Amino acid sequence: MTAAARALLRIIPPDAHLGTYLYGSATAGGMRPDSDLDLAVIVSRRLTPEEKTALIATLRPLSRRGMRPTEWRPLEVTVVALPDVRPWRYPPPVDLQYGEWLTDADLAEQAAAEPREHPDLALAITQLREAGRAIAGPAARQILDAVPHGDVVRATLDSLPSLLAGLEDDTRNVLLTLARMWSTLATKTLRSKDAAADWVMGRLSRQDQSSMVYARDLYRHGGWGDWTDRRGEVRDLAERMVKEIRATADSADRSNLPHRGGAGA
Repeated sequence: MTAAARALLRIIPPDAHLGTYLYGSATAGGMRPDSDLDLAVIVSRRLTPEEKTALIATLRPLSRRGMRPTEWRPLEVTVVALPDVRPWRYPPPVDLQYGEWLTDADLAEQAAAEPREHPDLALAITQLREAGRAIAGPAARQILDAVPHGDVVRATLDSLPSLLAGLEDDTRNVLLTLARMWSTLATKTLRSKDAAADWVMGRLSRQDQSSMVYARDLYRHGGWGDWTDRRGEVRDLAERMVKEIRATADSADRSNLPHRGGAGA
């Protein structure tokens, strides 16, 4: 991680760099065998296409399997231009996101295109402010505005379609992310994925618990699992959690409505 952070600091223009932060599993419950390293870079302006291309070229050998040192973890790096999120507004754009699920073509397209809206950046900024660790720069709370809980709710709902699209190919992580969404909306507390699974467990039927336990234990001990014989259970569990997430979000919306007094209230 130190080498990755040093590489980022070398390639980000000094006049633009405001802060680099470690967050995610490393600061909110501990790393698991398959966890990547989540790094956020806050810059004072959007990077140019040439700067983004250079950054991608720097990250690739530090992160790609077969290129990175065997004991290193893959990286997820999110670059955010401060004027895009301060003052806060929704939905926020991400200037550049690097992750191992993105192909070279995806990354090249990002480098050339205007920043895209990323609803889940609202969740990432909340994590950064609550548990981010500064590698360089001031504490994240000093430069990033707080995200209103209503926007955390909106981001959760807006992220559901893309998340559910990966249910079959990335079953373990999708189920655990749904668990964390439900837990976060219900309790306003950010938990690690396995801790969120534990929270959800007491609210599931015995049949649904089986797949959640399987996902949680894979996460804790490593591996992606064989879900072939559980596809029906997985769909039912995902549908149940989505229903609960939407119900919890709806309840949060109602609680934010102004009180109306008077007769019949």
